[in-house]
Amino acid sequence: MTEKATLTIDDRSYEFDMFTGAENERCIDITHLRKETGCITMDPGYGNTGSCYSSITYVDGAKGILRYRGYPIEELAQKAGFVEVCYLILHGELPTARQLADFRAEIAGHAALHENLKIHFSGLPHSAPPMALLSAMLNLVSCFHPEVLEVVAEGEEFERTAALLLSKVRTIAAFSYRMAYGKPFIHPNPNLSYCANFLHMMFSEPYQEYVASPVIEKALNLFLVLHADHEQNCSTSTVRVVGSSRANLFSSVSAGVSALWGPLHGGANAAVIKMLEEIKSSGQPIDHYLDMAKDKNNNVRLMGFGHRVYKNFDPRSVILKKRVYEVLDELQQEDPLLDIALELEEKTLKDDYFVSRNLYPNVDFYSGILLRAIGIPINMYTVMFAIGRMPGWIANWRELLEHKQRISRPRQIYTGSTTREFVELRDRG
Repeated sequence: MTEKATLTIDDRSYEFDMFTGAENERCIDITHLRKETGCITMDPGYGNTGSCYSSITYVDGAKGILRYRGYPIEELAQKAGFVEVCYLILHGELPTARQLADFRAEIAGHAALHENLKIHFSGLPHSAPPMALLSAMLNLVSCFHPEVLEVVAEGEEFERTAALLLSKVRTIAAFSYRMAYGKPFIHPNPNLSYCANFLHMMFSEPYQEYVASPVIEKALNLFLVLHADHEQNCSTSTVRVVGSSRANLFSSVSAGVSALWGPLHGGANAAVIKMLEEIKSSGQPIDHYLDMAKDKNNNVRLMGFGHRVYKNFDPRSVILKKRVYEVLDELQQEDPLLDIALELEEKTLKDDYFVSRNLYPNVDFYSGILLRAIGIPINMYTVMFAIGRMPGWIANWRELLEHKQRISRPRQIYTGSTTREFVELRDRG
């Protein structure tokens, strides 16, 4: 028997169905609330509102749990490559050896950009933000592949579209970097792995090929795996909202890129590096910065700490922290920003102000340092996030179509003027 929830308004009671998810999370289905009661709920930021049923990713912020299709992020980070995780997120199951080989080959075959697309890069200023380029170019790519404009969520056509998108986003990102630094474009090498090919397009020169060390390649692979999906965050919800109008996949993820661009979402790791650089250049002790962050009358914020969902350690940050040390050791580098980051972490974990507010280091705290060590410039950090998040966006777009989800249309409570009489211009004093 379905559970019921009772809502009483003006001495009248209404019953609504309740459902329990696979991990025992419960919800009240208020689909017909407005129709039955004339009321709506108010939840700015949708922190308590479920927008869909999904089988892709599970997050338990209180316990620090993150799973893709049931697989713990700790296991996937240790045992799976990014392309394998992409397949898992898109299809719901880990691939066989043959399926993975075919999927890799499909992605590799779509890496090159149409020659006419390169003209669009040359017509843009070198100072153009890479995220703006990525969003625009994703829509432009679809113009050169009109078949992807069809809204299809299954079969060979969807498989090809998904692989094309996963491949093109990497090439567009690399070309955006090359353009910004006045470097010639480096064509993709289909014989390289997903991450090695991206690093090749980023850092190779016409007569000097960049060959990523296994440690660097694994580090980038880990970064992408950890960012592959994260439930109904701002950008994923944006992809779903746009997709609910039956917009094509490329337009939907292009909107997701724009949502990710914001400093409160995908730009957070770049904000961490800027914060660490400010602390270093100030010459002030860490305690001075922490005191400013605790002062309500001060605008200083501790970037990379706390999370909208996690009320404990972000499991991704624990994994990423270990890899940062491996990369710095491989490169024989010492990063003064890492020393500041470690001191920040140590002091905040002993400070009741931060502990009581669950302000633990999140994935952005260490991802910026990792990207910095690899050689990725700070204006490309959010682009890297977008590459990693692409499989999650694609899977969510596909899922909403499979569920035949109706078009998103939030309600509002109007607080403006009531009916007013129009006054002719000549009579307005």
